[in-house]
Amino acid sequence: MLPERVLARLEELAAHATELEQRLQTTEVASDHLEFARLNRELTALRSTVDLFADYRQAEAEVDEAKEILAGGGSDADIRELATLQLEESGQRLHELSEEVKRSLVSEDPDDIRDAIIEIRAGTGGDEAALFAGDLTRMYELLAKRRGWKVEVIDSHGAEQGGFKEVSFAMRGKGVFGNMRFESGVHRVQRVPKTETQGRIHTSTASVAVLPEAEEVEVHVDERDVEMDAMRAGGPGGQNVNKTSSAVRLTHVPTGIVVKCQADPSQHKNRATAMRLLKAKLYEIEREKKARERSETRASQIGTGDRSEKIRTYNYKESRVTDHRIKMTIHNLTEVLDGHLDELMDGLKQDEISARLEAL
Repeated sequence: MLPERVLARLEELAAHATELEQRLQTTEVASDHLEFARLNRELTALRSTVDLFADYRQAEAEVDEAKEILAGGGSDADIRELATLQLEESGQRLHELSEEVKRSLVSEDPDDIRDAIIEIRAGTGGDEAALFAGDLTRMYELLAKRRGWKVEVIDSHGAEQGGFKEVSFAMRGKGVFGNMRFESGVHRVQRVPKTETQGRIHTSTASVAVLPEAEEVEVHVDERDVEMDAMRAGGPGGQNVNKTSSAVRLTHVPTGIVVKCQADPSQHKNRATAMRLLKAKLYEIEREKKARERSETRASQIGTGDRSEKIRTYNYKESRVTDHRIKMTIHNLTEVLDGHLDELMDGLKQDEISARLEAL
C-alpha cells in the first residue's frame, strides 16, 4: 500500500537505526559521552518511524497469510472464516498504519528534539518596534513557562522607551526547536502607540530567528579563527550597568559572523555562552546545505524587517492574530501574547505534514 520509493526510504531508516543501536553498544562510543548523546538523540528521532514501519510489515505479512489460505481453496469452513476475518482486520490495520507511517516519515527531523536559540530584533517602527520586540520576548517566555521549558538570556540591547532593539536567548526543553522553528520570520503589529495623540494606528515589525542548538561534537571551531573583544555590559540606551569589561563579542573571521553575550558578570561564562551561539549559527549554515528545503538561512529568517515581509500580524484594535502562511486567524490577542500559541503551532505543523504528504 506504500509506494516503492517510500518503502525504500523506510528500509534505509530501519537499517540506519540498527546501525546506530550497534554503535551505541561499542566501547568506543560508550566512553565518549558527547558522541553517545549525539547518536542516542539521532536514534530517538528515528524510533517512532521505525517502530511503525515494523508494525506495518507485520500487518502486511498477516494480510499475505490470509490471502494464501483463501487462495488455497481449502474446504474447512472454520479456517476460511478465520482467514476472511484476519484479512479484513489486518487489511484495515495495514491501511491505518500506512497513513501513520507516512505522517511519521514526512515529519521526521532529528533537529526537532533539540534545544533552540532565539534571536529577536526590532524592525520598522522605531520605539514602537522595540516595544513589540519586548512583547514577543515576553510571549515566548510565558510559552516556555507553560510548557516547562527553561529560558536563558544570552544578550540584550534595550531601548530608551522600553523593549529591545535586539535580544537573544536559549530555550531548553523537550521538542523546543520542533515547536519554535515555525516562529522564524517577520512579525507585524498594528496598534495605537502610547505616544500617539491622534489615535492613529501604526504598523511596526520585529524579526525572529530560531536556530537549533548544536552539540560540541557537531561543530568544531578553530580558536585561531575567532577574534574576541571585551567590553562593559550596557543597559537600555547604552548606559553602563557595571564597571568591569565582562561583556564579550566574538567574530568568526572565515564567515564574518558576530555574536555577543553580556548575561553574566563573569567574562569567562559570557565567552562560553557566546561560543554556543556562534556554533548554533555555524550549524544552521550546515543544515541549509544538507537540507535546504527544511531550513532557511539566518539572513532570510531575520529578513530586512520591512512591513511587507510578514508571517504573522497582531492587530490590537480587532484583538486579532493572523498567521499568513496558513491563513489562520484567532480572535484572542491577549491569550496569544500570554503564551498560548498551541493552536497556531499545531496548525503550522499540520500544514507542513499535509504538504509533505502531497509530495509523497
